[in-house]
Amino acid sequence: MIVGIDAKRVVRNGTGLGSYGRTLVNDLIRLGDDDMQLRLYAPDEGRDELRGQLIEGVQFCLPKGRPSALRKAWWRSRGVVGDLLRDGVTVYHGLSGELPVGLRRAGIRGIVTIHDLIFLRHPEYYHWIDTKIYEWKFRQALREADRIIAISERTRQDILELGGEEYADRIKVIYQSFSPQFSMNISSEQKTEVRTRYKLPSRYILNVGTIEERKNLALAVEALELLPQDIHLVAVGRQTDYVKKLPHSERLHLLSGVPNKDLAAIYAMAEAFVYPSRYEGFGIPIIEAIAAGLPVVACTGSCLEEAGGPDSLYVGSDDVFGMADALKISLRGARGRQERIARSREYIRRFEGNDVAAQVRALYFDV
Repeated sequence: MIVGIDAKRVVRNGTGLGSYGRTLVNDLIRLGDDDMQLRLYAPDEGRDELRGQLIEGVQFCLPKGRPSALRKAWWRSRGVVGDLLRDGVTVYHGLSGELPVGLRRAGIRGIVTIHDLIFLRHPEYYHWIDTKIYEWKFRQALREADRIIAISERTRQDILELGGEEYADRIKVIYQSFSPQFSMNISSEQKTEVRTRYKLPSRYILNVGTIEERKNLALAVEALELLPQDIHLVAVGRQTDYVKKLPHSERLHLLSGVPNKDLAAIYAMAEAFVYPSRYEGFGIPIIEAIAAGLPVVACTGSCLEEAGGPDSLYVGSDDVFGMADALKISLRGARGRQERIARSREYIRRFEGNDVAAQVRALYFDV
């Protein structure tokens, strides 16, 4: 079987959808299935460092020549179907909620992974034009897809409610995996080097993710003022204009452009992880944090309880005092902290790579 995979985000996005795609592709390759050949379709080569995170030997397929940005967009949404037919692709997997027009008509089976429908649940976080484009792509993907992967039960429910109950039989929940680097031991030398280079405080709570309004980092910053004075907050992620709305704090440290090899060390040196997002499709940084041995404090209201399990702590997305209390009992030395970490690490075994890859591989052969 030749499986085509939409690799735009794989080669362009450092986090989020890009991490999901690279981890899944690597885990599929590690299965060592001689009956399955992967071909990655991307509108351009993307970033060298991101392609370099894939296991060697994976085959990329790009549009011919040096197409313009408009031509690349057309190729990915329509033109790629001709290339799939030429290459003998039998199953095409859209990793980021999109499938090209004409896939079903061409006789190519389609699988789409839908991560979230935040643009429909909370359109206030998006430009109205983007909301319309995302909604069209969502509904187009439903029309083309033979099977739909929802990355959480919350996302499955959103697809049924906002897309239609008629798709129920096509949906399968397959959780995201996480990179094994976050559960590996980090040497003291590497920790020291990373701490010095990024000027990290000796004690800090960590947050990872785009710094935007929906992620609600302000809640953690406000709660920080109720914690001991030697506790700092380190937030790693792409920064948006929302940064200007954050409360001022000399104990808040914002980092962006951090490569994965350094991020693992930053996780390893933190005391706790905070994820105060108002709405998510899953929340992979929570899994990474637990894998790194951190207790997690997150917010209620979406799917974060699915990601963090019963031994992480959850508070309301506007509850400053509740957030502060939860963070206090997550710091080193707090009663029950180590036991909660151990139980959480056991919980996330369900998200380990080969289990997820095996489920996706089975779907390819079953569709």
